[in-house]
Amino acid sequence: MYFIIVEFDANQGHNRFIFCQLTNAFSLPQPPTITHQSPKDYIVDPRENIIIHCEAKGKPHPSFSWTRNGIHFDIDSYPNVVMRPHSGTLVVDISREKADHYEGEYQCTARNKHGTAISHNIVVRQSRSPLWSKEKIKPIIVQEGVSLVLPCRPPAGLPPPIIFWMDNNFQRLPQSSRVSQSLNGDLYFSNVLQEDSRNDYICYARFPHTQTIQQKQPITVRVLNQDPVDERKPTFLIPSGPSSSKMVLRGQVLEMECIAEGLPTPELSWTKVSGDLPAKRTSFLHYQKWLRIVNVSESDAGDYRCTARNRHGTVHHTIHVTVKAAPYWISGAPRNLVLAPGENGVLTCRASGTPKPLVMWAMNGIPIENSPKDVSRKVEDDTIIFTDVQTGSSAVYQCNVSNEYGYLLANAFVNVLSEPARVLTPANKVYQFIRNSRALIDCASFGSPIPKITWFKDSRSSTLDGEPYIFHDNGTLEIPIVQARNGGKYTCVARNTLGIYENHVYLEVKEPTRIVKQPEYKMVQRGRSVVFQCKVKHDPSLILNTMWLKDDEELPDDDRFIVGYDSLTITDVTESDAGMYTCITNTSLDHDSASAELTVVAEATPKPAVVYEKPDPPTDLELTDKKKKSVQLTWIPGDEHNSPIQKFLIQYEDSLHHRGHWHNLTEVPGTTTTTYLKLSPYVHYTFRVLAYNDVGFSRPSAPSRMYKTEPAAPDENPAGVKGFGTEHDNLVISWKPLTSLQSNGPGLQYRVMWRQKAVENQWTKVTVANTTKFVVSGTPTFVPYELKVQAVNDHGDGPEPAIAHGFSGEDLPAAAPENVQAVVLNSTLAEVHWDPVSHRLIRGHLKGYKVYYWRERSLHKHNPHHMEKLILTFSGNRSHGLLPGLHSFSLYSFNVRVYNGKGEGPPSPTQQFETPEGVPGIPTSLVVTNSNSDSLTLEWSPPHDRNGHITGYTLKYQPVNSSNELGPVEELALLANETSVTLPNLKYSTRYKFYLNAKTVRGAGPAISQEASTIMDKVRPASPFGNVSYTVGEDGALISWEYLGPEKKVYVEYIVQNRKHEEWQKELVNGSQNFMLKSLKGGLAYKVRLVAKGHHDQLLHHSEELLVTVPAVASRQVDIATQGWFIGLMCAIALLILILLIICFIQRNKGGKYPVKEKEDAHTDPEFQPMKEDDCTFGEYSDNEDHKPLKGSRTPSNGTVKRDDSDDSLVDYGEGGDGQFNEDGSFIGQYSGKSSSRDNAEGHESSEAPSPINAMNSLNSFV
Repeated sequence: MYFIIVEFDANQGHNRFIFCQLTNAFSLPQPPTITHQSPKDYIVDPRENIIIHCEAKGKPHPSFSWTRNGIHFDIDSYPNVVMRPHSGTLVVDISREKADHYEGEYQCTARNKHGTAISHNIVVRQSRSPLWSKEKIKPIIVQEGVSLVLPCRPPAGLPPPIIFWMDNNFQRLPQSSRVSQSLNGDLYFSNVLQEDSRNDYICYARFPHTQTIQQKQPITVRVLNQDPVDERKPTFLIPSGPSSSKMVLRGQVLEMECIAEGLPTPELSWTKVSGDLPAKRTSFLHYQKWLRIVNVSESDAGDYRCTARNRHGTVHHTIHVTVKAAPYWISGAPRNLVLAPGENGVLTCRASGTPKPLVMWAMNGIPIENSPKDVSRKVEDDTIIFTDVQTGSSAVYQCNVSNEYGYLLANAFVNVLSEPARVLTPANKVYQFIRNSRALIDCASFGSPIPKITWFKDSRSSTLDGEPYIFHDNGTLEIPIVQARNGGKYTCVARNTLGIYENHVYLEVKEPTRIVKQPEYKMVQRGRSVVFQCKVKHDPSLILNTMWLKDDEELPDDDRFIVGYDSLTITDVTESDAGMYTCITNTSLDHDSASAELTVVAEATPKPAVVYEKPDPPTDLELTDKKKKSVQLTWIPGDEHNSPIQKFLIQYEDSLHHRGHWHNLTEVPGTTTTTYLKLSPYVHYTFRVLAYNDVGFSRPSAPSRMYKTEPAAPDENPAGVKGFGTEHDNLVISWKPLTSLQSNGPGLQYRVMWRQKAVENQWTKVTVANTTKFVVSGTPTFVPYELKVQAVNDHGDGPEPAIAHGFSGEDLPAAAPENVQAVVLNSTLAEVHWDPVSHRLIRGHLKGYKVYYWRERSLHKHNPHHMEKLILTFSGNRSHGLLPGLHSFSLYSFNVRVYNGKGEGPPSPTQQFETPEGVPGIPTSLVVTNSNSDSLTLEWSPPHDRNGHITGYTLKYQPVNSSNELGPVEELALLANETSVTLPNLKYSTRYKFYLNAKTVRGAGPAISQEASTIMDKVRPASPFGNVSYTVGEDGALISWEYLGPEKKVYVEYIVQNRKHEEWQKELVNGSQNFMLKSLKGGLAYKVRLVAKGHHDQLLHHSEELLVTVPAVASRQVDIATQGWFIGLMCAIALLILILLIICFIQRNKGGKYPVKEKEDAHTDPEFQPMKEDDCTFGEYSDNEDHKPLKGSRTPSNGTVKRDDSDDSLVDYGEGGDGQFNEDGSFIGQYSGKSSSRDNAEGHESSEAPSPINAMNSLNSFV
């Protein structure tokens, strides 16, 4: 790391080297530095003493010596030469010796113990202004119309003289497109006229160094008009021929001339064959005959064509221009280095030229190859690299860059110092700034190694960082928009390896100075008084000064003008007092101003009613001071219409990108009529102005002239650069596109750059257009990337873009959380714990964890199973979470999954936990079922949510009088298995309110309430339902009723009569007194009732049941069951089946008895046995109860017999499916194989032939 000591002035934007100040302040050692020297080509006036400058600085102060023409110049040997004290400047006294004796090439050397610096070669030459040689010039006689050249040919001087033509009266001879002077001084006539005859054409030469003028002998010209010359086409007098060439050096002035003769006088024009002329550096002189290009660059090389034309023809001449270059610096001359021991540094001598220059290095004036070897130094062409420098390595290095057109010589020292950090800014300095202005707090420092600057505010708890602070390289702290909260004590700390230095400064933020009550327009009668107000608000700690001007000049010295604290009073007003009055108020930090006009009238005029209107639009918009990115807009305000203009709104239209759309650009105060507008490149601006007063905005002004800004490279890059993935193997880079106003030029594109963070060093680049995103494919899954998007257009690249960060696409997590366990906190709350999944296995942005849990079942035998899954999400990197709202006394299962932006990972192994008992829920129902004059019977149902083992019930009741006041409470404890209770000894004809709740070991649950009254007789308690009736129509049964109860849930329930095992169907009829049941089927009888239910759907009241018969609806189609042919067909089929069954049983019993038959006979019951449905045999008859089903059969609960699912045939009872019959049809052998198992399952079967009656019964059961 090398160190250059620089002070940066943020207000002026330039660097200033302050090493000289430091060396003076701290007496630091410094090698010599040349500070002033005479120019390389030094032409002296022979009448004055010769002074050859050579000044240098260093610590210690350097000594000086000179060489002349490469040989040591011994000053003591020349009595006329002295060297100034403490300087290397030579003074030559020429009073006793001619100046030309001291001509030659001089070089100055300045040295001290730390190094040697040398000047460039100073060539000293005496200025010369020789006389014109004596000659006799004969008169020149020419015919009118021909061309003519008057030669000048001045004597060679040093430097060359300046030529001009004058007459005997020292008046310049007039020149025109016909008569002009050439570069060499000759005077050219394209064609002569009679008026050109004169005898005093005199050429003068002025020598600038000696300030002398030499005169040539006068030339006489006589023009004859004897034989007129014909008109002719142009020809060139200079240069000759169709083409010529010219060489010029870079940075110099290129001058070319074309002078043509012809009649009439030709007109001259210039073009560049290989491109355009550089407009800003090109000028045409001497009536287009000279072309001058200043500050020539390599781009000016090429062919230039001059054209001369008149009405008779055209002639061309081409000049081929070659540009060469003496050496010039590319990035400036080498800079001095201040290094600490052990540090590294680089000296760079980077120059260019045409042809390419040669670079040579010297150390302390000696060629570096002849200098002492230094292991810390390495020379590489135009660079010297210093590595691990040590104390004593200080030296001055010379870099000489040369080619055939010149040379450059630069000195740069390497000073090896060890200096602790110091702060140069005065301690306890107070900085004052106006609120909302830009604040700069200095911390100039010095040290070797270079100190690191840190800032603190008030306490030193933490360093200042980020907004709103900006830290400059020179240590300056900037606050772009300072606020009152930014005031306070600031500490600047400079730190290097050798020491720490801190400095305290103070920042005070002051309130701005503002005119809150501005002077207003006044019209006053002559002789009266007038008062202009100017009330100011300012920071009380600053001294306020107020001054009044009249027409931008001081007020007249007149006692009639009285300046008050916040006003100006003018008494006895006269016509001369009319004008513009301006109030200017300022403090040491800022100022403000406001103006108003005074009009003086001779007589009082009737004051008309004041009418307030919108102002008239501004007029006369004018654009001035046009620059690349700004322009000055000026306008004239319109009539205010008695309401002062408060502000002007400036709008613009961009006819290049958004023609017809006006955009707000800025607002300025109503007292302003000119403003500078900041502009963007590549926009065709048209401006208009609107005025605003208390009434509103004026109409827009007429548009200004169009102002087109030149295209330029973008000065900003797209914002909102993001990187994300849509697939696991891609990266989508997106950004917010620039607007057409931000593009700054045509051909807007985006250079998209990316690289994998901490893995890749090189950026991958691609340029795209007309899009806001780019997809990179084939990326690793979820890895960090660094991203940049740079705006480019046809005119260059935007600024270096900031680095954004993003990730490639996510994939589903690859692992589940481990060590998953649950801790039950109470009956409704559990806490789940797990080990977080490794970031590598998450494969995406960790969003959080999800706990899937569900209630397997209640631990109480009466509660049903529950399998509804619930999900709780825990965001972020969590390792535990609470599961609230659990059911008490239940078994839960759960698992945990991690999830990212892509989705969920695999679940952890499912775990279980049990919740302890809790308080039970509300009982399902509480109904008064029997009401007497002194007793009531209550029936209830256990809670739906038992949440444990019910240990009992608590019944509380109390009477309620006619005013709804509650009486004393009676309490009754009931056993867990009780579901009803009769309360005796109640009061006659009294209303009671009952409260019933269930209990577990954890306590009592919420209570259900009910009200009922005792009555005189023993009829059922009065139902809140009355006048229940129905009517049956085509659309269904219309049920009507009256309801007096408080409950909100009222239903109509219905069920088919005599179907005890079916559930009641219900329809909600809240708020209605009738309901149409449309779902009843014709031909059936229904039981219908009305019920009222509580909040937990417990049954509270129901009406008497109605028997509703719905008649069968006659079908329009013919019922096939009533047709005669169908009845006959069914009878025939039944008869045929009966005959087939009888034949089957007869054939089966033909073979007589066999052992199986005997076994079956042993179990023959005197009762008929039912016939098996599937194989025409009789099943076992049970003698327990007639209605019990057969063994192995499936009998529905309603008593009907369904067909068995088995479809086995007789063959199924033979072994292996090969059962054989005797000739008489009986079985061979006994049952085996499947038959034995069938016996076990269905009992022993009878082999006797049943009666046809039993067979018919079996058939009926089947059908």
